[in-house]
Amino acid sequence: MALGSKRLNSLFIHMVKPISSFIDHTLLKATCNFADIDKLCREAMEFGFAAVCVPPFVVKQAAQALKGSLVKTATVIGFPMGYSSLEAKLAEIEGVIRDGADELDTVINLIALKNGDWSYLEKEMQEQVTRIHEKGKIIKVIVESGMLSKDDLVHCCNLYGPMGIDFMKTSTGYADKGASVSDVQLMRAELPAGVQIKASGGIRHFNFAKELIDAGADRLGCSASIQIVQEEKQA
Repeated sequence: MALGSKRLNSLFIHMVKPISSFIDHTLLKATCNFADIDKLCREAMEFGFAAVCVPPFVVKQAAQALKGSLVKTATVIGFPMGYSSLEAKLAEIEGVIRDGADELDTVINLIALKNGDWSYLEKEMQEQVTRIHEKGKIIKVIVESGMLSKDDLVHCCNLYGPMGIDFMKTSTGYADKGASVSDVQLMRAELPAGVQIKASGGIRHFNFAKELIDAGADRLGCSASIQIVQEEKQA
């Protein structure tokens, strides 16, 4: 009963919050320049986005641009393939936290998953969770749900959910398939209530963004953020 009440309360909050408050305003192109990052941060503060999500190389710049605002600085670890070594991911984590990152979106090792090495995946993520939480930061685990079978996605929820992760994230946005309503629904059904969900990849319009939120997404990774906000106003 209590869990049901919490879920209803969550749905109510989702209905009354503006779409902008769900969005991580994202720019992860390898060709972005410093002016693009400054513009991204100005837009995030203007529209009230939850965070900006930027490449590790420009975390320090984004954190400085957002200083004093409510917008968080997010970045990515092991992005976009996820197959870098654990040691490399841990070094990347230390660097971006030092530079001012608040939230870290880390890609799991899909090669390990496809080869059934769940023990490696457990060790890999537990060490990252520990390092990130020791610094009081947020971890979002990217599972690339569009490349997984239903059984693999359930297994990921059962493995990572109890670890104390803050978010499970659907996608990098670099795979052929990004976020889907069905994947978010499955994740919400399988994950502990305290684990939030970030949907990302292919979210370009308000109607789809709203469907994902209604399905259980707490955060959206978007590069078409301003268009989505404008469409919300028109709706």
